[in-house]
Amino acid sequence: MTAWLLRRIGQAALVVLAMTIIVFVGLHAIGNPVDILIGDDMNQQERLAAIARLGLDQPLWQQYIAFAKGALSGNLGKSFVYQEDAVRLILQRLPATLELAVSALLLAVLLGVPMGLFAGMKPDHALSKALMATSIVGFSLPAFWVALMLIMLFSVQLGWLPASGRGETRMFLGIAWSWLTLDGLQHLVLPAFNLALFKISLVLRLTRAGVREVLPQDFVKFARAKGLSPLRVMLAHVLRNTLIPLVTVLGLELGSTIAYAVVTETIFAWPGAGKLILDSINSLDRPVVVAYLMVVVVLFVCINLVVDLLYRLLDPRARLEGAK
Repeated sequence: MTAWLLRRIGQAALVVLAMTIIVFVGLHAIGNPVDILIGDDMNQQERLAAIARLGLDQPLWQQYIAFAKGALSGNLGKSFVYQEDAVRLILQRLPATLELAVSALLLAVLLGVPMGLFAGMKPDHALSKALMATSIVGFSLPAFWVALMLIMLFSVQLGWLPASGRGETRMFLGIAWSWLTLDGLQHLVLPAFNLALFKISLVLRLTRAGVREVLPQDFVKFARAKGLSPLRVMLAHVLRNTLIPLVTVLGLELGSTIAYAVVTETIFAWPGAGKLILDSINSLDRPVVVAYLMVVVVLFVCINLVVDLLYRLLDPRARLEGAK
């Protein structure tokens, strides 16, 4: 187990290193922040001094080496626009994004898994067919359109839920949480559901497919032959084996939810990292964009590592393969 874990950590480090090169080089090939950040009223000498102050007068390879040295100590540069540490700016907004992403994933699991179990256990039921048809709609509808319709229905027409903002928060462990106040939860419902809609459909269909695959297995037939209740068979035998591929997909989906929450955060004015990264892209604030992408990469790598650990805990065959 220790050798496997060290090998996975080494692979993760190589992935992060490769992504630093791809992100840094790719971002520096798009646009010139000098054209946006430095005014036209500057003379040539002032312009050159500003370029040198931003560190943009160095060759790209020297800029990357300076970036890599700073990254080893946790310094990913200073924002061109805000004149603050880029990582600090991201971390100030990241808890709101993480809260939104985790809420969306919880909704996907709490709604998608039971519906998928029902659809898998009773595939010919009218409700099962309706759920499968509805899941196709969840895949197809664009997130921005669904967000606007949710605002129009629940905020404008019915007036049940707020349309924007994060609402009242409460500090816990030095972090502001919307989960801890009623007003915060009301503000969280619409953006979380909008972000979760695609995931709910995905979890539903994956769970149904897993149930249909597991039900004909001999160990399920044996459990039924022993006289176990249908609920016990479903929870102890069917659900556990269905969760093995589902955990892998959900881990990847958590990372993608964090990365692609930008649209939802923008429409609902959710004060997360998505709004910050959009503003930084528009102003070509390279340090902030690089810091955001690197934070997302590290989150992806850590989530994948946790998923691999959970997979080995759920599936004994994975432990046996890793021991070879």
